[in-house]
Amino acid sequence: MAETRATVRPHVVVVGGGFGGLALVRKLAKTDVDITLVDRHTYNTFQPLLYQVATASLNPGDITWFLRAVRSKQDNVRFLKGTVVEMDHEAKTVLLDGNITVTYDYLVLANGVTANFFGIPGAEEFAMPLYRRSQALALRDLIFANLEDAAVNGQDRDLRVVVVGGGATGVETAGALAEMRNLDMPTTYPELDKRRIHISLVEMGEHVLAPFHPKLRDYAKGELVKRGIDLRLRTAVKEVKRDGVLIEHEGEQEFLDAGIVVWASGVAAHDAVNHWDLPQGRGGRIEVDEHQQVRGLPDVFAIGDVSINPDSPLPQLGQPAIQGGKHVAKVIEARLSGKAMPKPFKYFDKGTMATIGRASAIAEVRYLPRLKGFPAWFIWVTVHVALLLGNRNRFATMTNLSLKYLLWRSHNAIVGETPYVIAHEPKVVVGYEAEVVSRRAAKKSSAKKVARKSISKKAQVRKAVAQQTLDEIDEPRS
Repeated sequence: MAETRATVRPHVVVVGGGFGGLALVRKLAKTDVDITLVDRHTYNTFQPLLYQVATASLNPGDITWFLRAVRSKQDNVRFLKGTVVEMDHEAKTVLLDGNITVTYDYLVLANGVTANFFGIPGAEEFAMPLYRRSQALALRDLIFANLEDAAVNGQDRDLRVVVVGGGATGVETAGALAEMRNLDMPTTYPELDKRRIHISLVEMGEHVLAPFHPKLRDYAKGELVKRGIDLRLRTAVKEVKRDGVLIEHEGEQEFLDAGIVVWASGVAAHDAVNHWDLPQGRGGRIEVDEHQQVRGLPDVFAIGDVSINPDSPLPQLGQPAIQGGKHVAKVIEARLSGKAMPKPFKYFDKGTMATIGRASAIAEVRYLPRLKGFPAWFIWVTVHVALLLGNRNRFATMTNLSLKYLLWRSHNAIVGETPYVIAHEPKVVVGYEAEVVSRRAAKKSSAKKVARKSISKKAQVRKAVAQQTLDEIDEPRS
């Protein structure tokens, strides 16, 4: 068994390289401790912009940061890739997959959360959450796979994306998808009728972006409707199937045919936390006290979304995680130096914001009036770019967002690989207008003669050469 032993200096183990974990690590930069940062990925993901990756506006590299780069300005930290399997709080050890045991003097859990499917049948199997880079890429590629297939095989049925959840992630994702349909697709997919592509936003409550002031909520609702989003409020999801969603509104059920279901409704602790021998509260989150210390375990702390103080629950945002990480660093420093403990952790609310689309957002920022429209959108962009880790990420993100939102004629999308499109029946693409004619149907009517006459001699030569090439490929090789 490989074992990493604690050194002479106190050993602080931080599980999770998100907002809270990195804030704590950096706060301990000048403290006389050894720090081991553990994460299952080698990179930090800026989750508030994952939907921009999913909707082809940003590269995944724009919002990810190499966690080992933290050593560039801090030599008392090292990175260890791994997933926590179990913990022994008496022996003060953490077992990682790969048969690696890490000992600790202080343990800080900042491993974040995952999607909460609330036990809804089919949701975990068929819906697509947006919490990891791989999930954003999977959603992006599925969107374009559907579009490419429809471009070749026609729109024999409407295409629909259902976004579940009217919080910031749901609203921002639905808004970005609607703008892709309204502004980009008439140029990039002229074969498709955008009127047959639907974006539905399903929210169980009465409002989207419920924590905001009523005037801002109403503005957001109006902007979503203006973009042609099918808004379903006071509507519950009863079941998710491979081909759509069963919803219920005021006692009446309806099935929405959908090729894609995006899940942006609620969070919960990872199932692995259930095996860590820790007190858990609502959503499986780890219960902590006023110093973010895990109840009953004086040398174990939890910060960010994975933690909950039942006496003073915090919003699951980036700022509570960052501030919580800095507070725990102060607690550890106080214990090591024998100084008085800091005052209990108190979250300083700097404000919240959400964007609906191009030049449209809402913001409630401390010391500023309530904002909507372009001023709120400008603040949203500025804050999100500033919070990114690394100047390269900030520059790349600012460049891509500027090109996307300021240059109206730019329809470039950052895409990946999609499957080969297979025509449902043999087709012939005729002429510059890319008119698609079915060979099978043409054989049964005189339309085939008309189609042949419309093909130029050069086109016939190219077709013959292409057919010869296909025949050669089909021949068995010796």
